[in-house]
Amino acid sequence: MTDLNRTLDHARIPELPNPYFGKVRDCYDLPDDRRILISSDRISAFDRILAAIPYKGQVLTQTARYWFDHTADICPNHVLEYPDPNVVIGKKLTILPVEIVVRGYLAGSTGTSILTLYKKGQRQMYGHSLPDGLRDNQALPQPIITPTSKAFDGGHDEPLTAAEIISQGLLTQAQWDRVSSVALSLFARGQQMAAKRGLILVDTKYEFGTDAEGTILLADEIHTPDSSRYWLADGYAEALENGTRPPSFDKDVIRSWVVARCDPYHDPIPEIPAEMIAATAQVYIDAYEAITGETFVPDTSGATVLDRVRGNLRRFFA
Repeated sequence: MTDLNRTLDHARIPELPNPYFGKVRDCYDLPDDRRILISSDRISAFDRILAAIPYKGQVLTQTARYWFDHTADICPNHVLEYPDPNVVIGKKLTILPVEIVVRGYLAGSTGTSILTLYKKGQRQMYGHSLPDGLRDNQALPQPIITPTSKAFDGGHDEPLTAAEIISQGLLTQAQWDRVSSVALSLFARGQQMAAKRGLILVDTKYEFGTDAEGTILLADEIHTPDSSRYWLADGYAEALENGTRPPSFDKDVIRSWVVARCDPYHDPIPEIPAEMIAATAQVYIDAYEAITGETFVPDTSGATVLDRVRGNLRRFFA
């Protein structure tokens, strides 16, 4: 039974130095080129926080841990240690200004997704040429990278081609060659491992950064339910035949509930009922177990999640 009160809605810890608070993560820069990244349970959509979902931060941290462990032979990553189920101590990196999205299927619903562009008649996109006659959600002839500029100032990410990335000086040719090669290898590993679990890794985003020596490392998270789209292999063929959306981990339950009741970009968000929050927590837990093949064990130590996190980070207090 999910304890709806056991959430980490924030990790504001005044004893830790150099805070930076994002939509979902609360971070602190240590003086020795290390960084504390704490995954809260906040769920974000429509450029605002909707609710806190029990165990979401633990699920995402531990799912990323599973994938970091299984891909370290392909690309080194930023992780140094895990002092708490919601926390990563990582190398402080200079994040590269290009977000790398790898897509294996003609899917998506946003204005910049390849399915949306394809249905508008475009066949040239992100520097790739797609053939005529592809169906919604069909596998691409081979996975492609659809990079976007990384908007650090709250602006919108813009589609890029490899040639534009080089010509605009966003990455050097050597950096692009390395990042694109690694991203495709990571995606191939992800698809291969997901298939053994009865899942299809449809698309995902990767973030890379450089350390003090200029080495490119994988940062942020990898192949989590928040950074990736997964479909359930059982039911995909039928959905493709019928032209319907393939079965997936439906994390949009809260988003759909909110959209049905207000304009989330302008109106106040109605109070989200407990059963909706519990259902979303279960989606994240089910996703963790399906992706990793491991049973999710919530860490219920400490009077609250914040108390537990504080205790596990005490040695970093200034």
